[in-house]
Amino acid sequence: MVSLGEQVGLSEQTTLLLAWLLLFGSGSLLIAGVFCRSSAIAAWLLHLCAAKSGEYLAYGMDNFTTIGLFYLMIAPLPDRYALDWKIWKRPRRDPQILGFHRKVLQFHLCAIYFFGGITKCLGAGWWNGNSMWRALTRPPFDIISIQTLLSWKAALPILGIAVCLIETGFPFFIWPKTTRLVWLLSILAMHVAIGFTMGLYLFSLIMIVLGLAAFGPGAVVLWQERHVAQRAASASA
Repeated sequence: MVSLGEQVGLSEQTTLLLAWLLLFGSGSLLIAGVFCRSSAIAAWLLHLCAAKSGEYLAYGMDNFTTIGLFYLMIAPLPDRYALDWKIWKRPRRDPQILGFHRKVLQFHLCAIYFFGGITKCLGAGWWNGNSMWRALTRPPFDIISIQTLLSWKAALPILGIAVCLIETGFPFFIWPKTTRLVWLLSILAMHVAIGFTMGLYLFSLIMIVLGLAAFGPGAVVLWQERHVAQRAASASA
């Protein structure tokens, strides 16, 4: 992009500013649901260029954001909440196609959490709390003071084991109706805790968004079914 900008007389700073403005604009259009397909393609391409241009500064959030934008780019758009559908009455795609794309995202998340959990389980650090201690005390993630961590040091092995179990068990317990809500809330709570204890707010946010996009609709339907069943049972009683 910088090379193309130089050919038309733009400086590197101006070209990068335009790229960031286009990325912000495409992301805003995606949130509003305007020009969904072209906005998703532009956001994915621009974010990928930005992330791959400075890999030494990138971390997991950039990779997962790229994954999420890629699924938006190929997803059947628009949906019923998009302005593209409400304003221009563009026809919605077959719900079965939407279900297929969501299923692919679900399997992708299951693979991510499972292998991440297996990797943690193979090391002793997550079982004895050492990995939790290093993660919470290493700058710039040392938001919690050392004194506070020392007072809660006995809980670190329990938290480490809980992380291993939640991630490794995700692909096994997210599908059954009896455990789906519990496991989804557990994985969301884990990312909320990561965000507030380590300052990884953007990473936690993108993982929460991906988790809700993949399993949120099914969890809502399951909750509604349980609510209706409870009301029916109370009415009959």
